[in-house]
Amino acid sequence: MLCWARGFVLPVAACQENESGRLYAKLFQDLDRNGDGKVDIKELQEGLQRMGIPLGREAEEKIFRVGDTNCDDRLDFEEFTKYLKDHEKKMKLAFKSLDKNNDGQIEASEVVQALNTLGIDISERQAKKILQSIDVDGTMTVDWNEWRQHFFLNPAENIEQIVYFWKHSGIDIGDSISIPDEFTEEERKSGQWWRQLLAGGIAGAVSRTSTAPLDRMKVMMQVHGSKSNKMSIVGGFKQMVKEGGIQSLWRGNGVNVMKIAPESAIKFWAYEKYKKLLTSEGAKIGLVERFVSGSMAGATAQTFIYPMEVLKTRLAVGKTGQYSGMFDCAKKILKYEGMGAFFKGYIPNFLGIIPYAGIDLAVYELLKNNWLEHFAEDSVNPGVLVLLACGTLSSTCGQLASYPLSLIRTRMQAQAMVEDAPQLNMIDLFKKIVTKEGIFGLYRGILPNFMKVLPAVSISYVVYEKMKQNLGIAPK
Repeated sequence: MLCWARGFVLPVAACQENESGRLYAKLFQDLDRNGDGKVDIKELQEGLQRMGIPLGREAEEKIFRVGDTNCDDRLDFEEFTKYLKDHEKKMKLAFKSLDKNNDGQIEASEVVQALNTLGIDISERQAKKILQSIDVDGTMTVDWNEWRQHFFLNPAENIEQIVYFWKHSGIDIGDSISIPDEFTEEERKSGQWWRQLLAGGIAGAVSRTSTAPLDRMKVMMQVHGSKSNKMSIVGGFKQMVKEGGIQSLWRGNGVNVMKIAPESAIKFWAYEKYKKLLTSEGAKIGLVERFVSGSMAGATAQTFIYPMEVLKTRLAVGKTGQYSGMFDCAKKILKYEGMGAFFKGYIPNFLGIIPYAGIDLAVYELLKNNWLEHFAEDSVNPGVLVLLACGTLSSTCGQLASYPLSLIRTRMQAQAMVEDAPQLNMIDLFKKIVTKEGIFGLYRGILPNFMKVLPAVSISYVVYEKMKQNLGIAPK
């Protein structure tokens, strides 16, 4: 991060207006490679790369979002200078807020204290590693000049922005009970939060549609698989194509996609409400509050959209011609089974939220702390690949823990469609599966479920990034 300082040596007097002006001009000139008096995103990225300070796409895009006041996707010298001046003022305020004892130095203990207020517990050793990425003179403390140099072109304005690198982004892998995203105050004020939710919703729709055949295979194995009826993945696909054609592989996907919007909106609204109830005014949300708020928000959203979950399962398990569509399925369920059928399996679904969300969050925090402990040398920004890997692994662990409840939920939703099948409650169904099929019977269909994780994450991320560009969250 500080390599650029060796090429642009920041003089002691740079804090003065005229020296700052010269510094801004020299920096702008180096970035403006074609000499047209404006810097576009490509010139900024290439310039930062030459200086040895690639900030990463998110940070570079943020500079443009904030600095490009006339929205022409380029920064002229006036915009560039105004951005740097405003940013320097914010850096000064951030430095003072961290320097608790007002000695002009930020120490490891102050970093630990600052992160604790954000609900993140780190060791003194981890705090020192954070300081190492900023410290120039090797004193293991950071003064104003070092802080200023480190964040001069980095849009992060305070220690909370470092934590923002570790925002547990809700990449859609087809599950509905993960803890919602956190949004910064800036994202709320600028309206970016709803654009990000929309981008995530569209990415989830594309991802779910792309992996729908594997999802239907999982449901079929959950409902029909048994010791006497061993269903392989290849055999299952052949059977589905033979029964209903290629298009039958996407049966139930329409409902699965349709429920994304109401579920995301309710979950986001409920999460904000629960956070306010569990934290005092102005306090930062901690890990426990985040888990409880997220779990309750997930349960609230699931309660509202659960009938759509039942419809999705019934359509996926249904035979060709049994239902003409979602509304026909809903009418037949209501006519022959009553309103209560729309909430079959609700209790195991509700109970599954706690192990999923808890283990997902715990594993993510464990992986994050492990990365900070062993790999955070020059930067505390892990990069997109590390974040995706941590998020995928933690979600997979959450699925593994909650899968038996997911299977029981699916069987309860579909019991009425299986010939001669008794209508069992959650406990009786659990006993029946374990007695007849053993513990492994609770994990039928888990292989296609895991097979869809990697493509789902990859597709969701690519589409999400593209949608961010199209919605104006990120420059094209």
